[in-house]
Amino acid sequence: MPVEKIGVILVNLGTPQAPTAFAVARYLRQFLSDPRVVEAPRLLWWLLLYFLIIPFRSKKVSNNYRSIWLDEGSPLKVITERQVAALQTAFDNEHCEDNPFGPLGMRSRREYICSYAMTYGDQSITRSVESLRNSGANKIVILPLFPQYSASTTAAVYDQLAELVKTCRHIPDIRVIHHYFNHPDYIAALANSVRNHWHINGKAECLLMSFHGIPQKYVDQGDPYYIQCLETARALAQKLNLSSQQWAFSFQSRFGRLEWVKPYTDVVLQKWGTRGLESVDVICPAFSSDCLETLEEIDQQNRQLFLQSGGKKFAMIPCLNDAPLHIQLFKDLICSHL
Repeated sequence: MPVEKIGVILVNLGTPQAPTAFAVARYLRQFLSDPRVVEAPRLLWWLLLYFLIIPFRSKKVSNNYRSIWLDEGSPLKVITERQVAALQTAFDNEHCEDNPFGPLGMRSRREYICSYAMTYGDQSITRSVESLRNSGANKIVILPLFPQYSASTTAAVYDQLAELVKTCRHIPDIRVIHHYFNHPDYIAALANSVRNHWHINGKAECLLMSFHGIPQKYVDQGDPYYIQCLETARALAQKLNLSSQQWAFSFQSRFGRLEWVKPYTDVVLQKWGTRGLESVDVICPAFSSDCLETLEEIDQQNRQLFLQSGGKKFAMIPCLNDAPLHIQLFKDLICSHL
């Protein structure tokens, strides 16, 4: 029986190689130079980026990374590697399932080779695709780890694939999973993580769902991200049987002087603390792995902001990371796209 080798690539945003100003500057140059991330006149943005933003932000951001850095490296990279290992184990445990619709209509056996890539950084999508093809993969499924689609995240994956295709004579069969913001198993995995947190730590007065923000003008121009975040939040609240007074959603990580989608996470938490809300749980459903934005921005900066504003108890619910239900979701998404 012929073997059909399926390559799988989990794609995350990226991370500096080290918590140093030099490594952070190198990462920011690549990340913030992408027109998908910052839509601005190129010459003006280039001058701002190289002469103002990178020189002044690299040291501060490197200190932020240092506060969350693990012995094994960047949390985002470490967790993504754990996700890949868990997904590979999940596929291996199925003992290479049969595919009745194999090449030329012949019955074949499927084997999966799991890997990861970063949109920005050293582990590029091109490098991962080439590695999988060298390993014999004749079909590749790419899962961007962004549940909600945005031109500033998922579309950048398509851009890099387009560049790869331009230089490839024998183009591989590549499938890209566009989004999964409302997938029932995704919502169930989020709900399970919240319930587990409540079981161990108790339930706060309000659950805040904090999503990564994007400029408002991106939404005005047709980006579906805001609507998809709202649908995720509503579905999770419904799954948890929360009343309208027991949950809210917000957006974090705004940058620059543009207006970003609202409400802002830091503003919401500060108002809640000032108005007498004593306890809050925060979950970040736009992130598949804990990273700088969850571990430092939410669990350090925003925790301090809420407590200093009068709040008494603040808890961040970890991202789904390599939780079994999360890995099962990845597996189901990948199989459904074959």
